[in-house]
Amino acid sequence: MRAPCGSGPLAPAVLAVRGAALLLALVALAHTSVRGLAEPGLALVFGLLVAAGELVRGGAAAGEREPAPLAAAGALAYALLGDSAGRPTTHGALQVIAVVVVAQALAAVPRRACGRRTDADRAARRTLTVGFAAVCFQPLYASGQAERWFGDGPWFPLFPLTVLALTALCDAVPAALLARSAARAGGPGALPPYGSLLVDEVRALAGTGVAIGATGVVTALGVAVAGPWAPAVLCGPLLLTQVSARRYTAVRTTCGQTMASLARATEIAGYTPPGHARRVAALATAVGRELGLTGPRLTVLEHAALMHDIGQLSLLDPVADGATARLPAAEQRRIALLGGAVVRRTGAGPEVAAVVEQQADPYREQPLAARIVRTVNAYDDLCGESVGGPLRALEQLRLGTGHDHQPQVVEALGRVLARGGLTQSGAG
Repeated sequence: MRAPCGSGPLAPAVLAVRGAALLLALVALAHTSVRGLAEPGLALVFGLLVAAGELVRGGAAAGEREPAPLAAAGALAYALLGDSAGRPTTHGALQVIAVVVVAQALAAVPRRACGRRTDADRAARRTLTVGFAAVCFQPLYASGQAERWFGDGPWFPLFPLTVLALTALCDAVPAALLARSAARAGGPGALPPYGSLLVDEVRALAGTGVAIGATGVVTALGVAVAGPWAPAVLCGPLLLTQVSARRYTAVRTTCGQTMASLARATEIAGYTPPGHARRVAALATAVGRELGLTGPRLTVLEHAALMHDIGQLSLLDPVADGATARLPAAEQRRIALLGGAVVRRTGAGPEVAAVVEQQADPYREQPLAARIVRTVNAYDDLCGESVGGPLRALEQLRLGTGHDHQPQVVEALGRVLARGGLTQSGAG
């Protein structure tokens, strides 16, 4: 999740996250330097694990939620480590933070030397997340309080699992803040509610987050029994999972590129005005964010907006300006169904195809994504027809809210356009 890192000043949320992480890192490094490194062998093992995970991480452009799951699991395992081969450890929470910070910094050197970018915001999040886990686990374990609460038997793993659940919720807070800052940098109207982003981050934990957390807990418990050699065995499955996830992400990227190319086919063939699909997709995404859509739901909306006119390729003669609203209802329905059939063959998913297929349905029978595409498409068509500018186009959409458009979607479109300045969307 990238924060806005352009040429302008950093957003307050980004500064807060980075500043908190920097302060925590400085305190941890200073404390560890003065006190000295406890159990240097364990520190080296987990430091190498985090550094190796960072070196084999995916690129930020790959779209992965956590591009370095091996590093994240290793850092969590060190934070949740109590014993090593049956003997209590004494490294403490601040040493955990210091080791993770140094490992991330060392891994960044060869990445930068090879021209690969580093993600300061993700590094800051990991520092805060690991710090939270270590502060929750280490003092309670060292004082014996955790053993008194959970016992020293089969119920003890509930303690690191509880800490892990709290840590996941803690990580979602800065992640949502950074996501909102990135959305703010995306342009006018692209600012989703913080609550929606927070819910989206929590939902995302059900994916790779579960594998990372489970590997971290199992690795810590494995070291407690078998010693420092356990991570080499226990983290292998997560590395294989990372490779599989990387391939899946590459397939999704290819699918997105295919849809973008197909969307231009209607423009090249003269069925829709130049740039129509791109404009509708960008504006529909902004309206979706305005209405609280995030994550996968927003991706479905964007892809459906790109592909909403693909069914027009079945027409013998193009409709003027690509405005199919003038056609009979049966013909509109046929075009929508053909468009959905094409989308299904691209691998975009049944959700995207369903939105395209329902473009000719009455808006009260459509899902929210289809209503948004319908309204934004009509707005772009009206602007292209020179009906009197964006204000006049919005006025016509409002007049059609009783039958053709959902009032809430039209008003959300109006707010997005007002923040960005009412521009001639349909002009090329």
